[in-house]
Amino acid sequence: MSRILVLGAGLCGLTSAMLLARDGHQVTVLERDPAEPPPPADAWQAWQRPGVNQFRLPHLMAPRWRVEMAAELPEVLDALEAAGGLRTNLLGLLPEQRRGQWRDGDERFETVTARRPVLESVLAAAAAETAGVAVRRGVTVSGLVTEGTRVTGVLAEGGHTLRADLVVDCGGRRSALGSWLIAAGARRPVEERADCGFVYYGRHFRGRLPEGRATVLQRYESVSILTLPADNDTWSVALIVSARDKALRGLRDPARWDAALAGYPLAAHWCDGEPTPGVDVIAGIEDRHRGFVVDGEPVATGVVAVGDAWACTNPSLGRGAAIGLLHAIGLRDVLRETDGDDDKAVRRFHDWTSAAVEPLYRGTLWYDRHRLAELDADAAGVPYRPDDERWAFSLATFAASLVDPDGARAYQALTSMLATPDDLASQPGLPEKIMRLGASAPSYPLPGPGRRELLAAAGG
Repeated sequence: MSRILVLGAGLCGLTSAMLLARDGHQVTVLERDPAEPPPPADAWQAWQRPGVNQFRLPHLMAPRWRVEMAAELPEVLDALEAAGGLRTNLLGLLPEQRRGQWRDGDERFETVTARRPVLESVLAAAAAETAGVAVRRGVTVSGLVTEGTRVTGVLAEGGHTLRADLVVDCGGRRSALGSWLIAAGARRPVEERADCGFVYYGRHFRGRLPEGRATVLQRYESVSILTLPADNDTWSVALIVSARDKALRGLRDPARWDAALAGYPLAAHWCDGEPTPGVDVIAGIEDRHRGFVVDGEPVATGVVAVGDAWACTNPSLGRGAAIGLLHAIGLRDVLRETDGDDDKAVRRFHDWTSAAVEPLYRGTLWYDRHRLAELDADAAGVPYRPDDERWAFSLATFAASLVDPDGARAYQALTSMLATPDDLASQPGLPEKIMRLGASAPSYPLPGPGRRELLAAAGG
């Protein structure tokens, strides 16, 4: 049994804490934001979380997250449904003519989802009932306590020192772990950082949940659209554009936002509800990856980073929570294997992360770079034709999903994080079928306005 400090009481921090405590560790979660979680029914209106800039961003839990939670923390899914969380099948949201007849195995596309404040409230209540977990809110960590290159605790504002056998940073996108390590005399972690280049214009609605007519993420000229069902008869819609596309900044105006969405027949009806006031704008989101083993040596032992504190990217693909959960499960398993050996644990967790979850991050980053370049090409009025066979296969997979039930399942498996492109490529006959059906499709096969019409609606 170890004393573990988890930094951050967000989705990843609370999940990590529960998994580690159920393995026999004594876990204390330190959260900077002071507000105690209200009951789920009040969370959307009452809970302020300034430490999480995406707290009210449109939100969806991927089926892979549901699969892992069902195996590890099934009672959380039960509590989420009891609080009004929506159990839905993302394949089932498609019209039957696209997905065909229901098949054995299609249940894998099921998820349970909710708005972020509601989900976090449910997780907070579950953590409070977990033996071995203590959550302390209103505690701001300002640095690390070290003995040589080993982290032995953290410094909190006010001069307090909190000791631990292991510090798990789940501080999310705003994690300061890198600067803390440098201040403590450790080697500088390897860091890749860049603005992800996207801006989100989102609105939330309440009413009768709209019918599904397309996948939750829809790709059009100059814009992507997210249509995300949520809890308690609510849902959200986000228009995602390149941050460099100044002509579409009028989307921050609700009337222009409504006018733009009205032009897309597969998404327009998602505006048929009671909207929250205004348009939520999220920009300046970073792509960032950190490596804490440099030239084969850990920069420090006694500390690891999990989830967005380790690597984060554009959230429109909905992968962050699932990657964070997989990362937390991996940490628990590594601690089982290494049995208190600090140096071995850090090295083994680095190796496991590189093999198991970094490919998911890299795949997300790869898609985002292509999509951003495509959006910028749309704005410039030039075609986007990169010399990348994987991108061509990705576009063909989406196009094939519009005309073939096998293609629909292949594409849904990718977006649900239940399969990788390599998995699809290894299925006999599937790659050939995808290219036959989708390779010659238009660049944007979904019905919707071209750039000129979009600019007219958005006031550009």
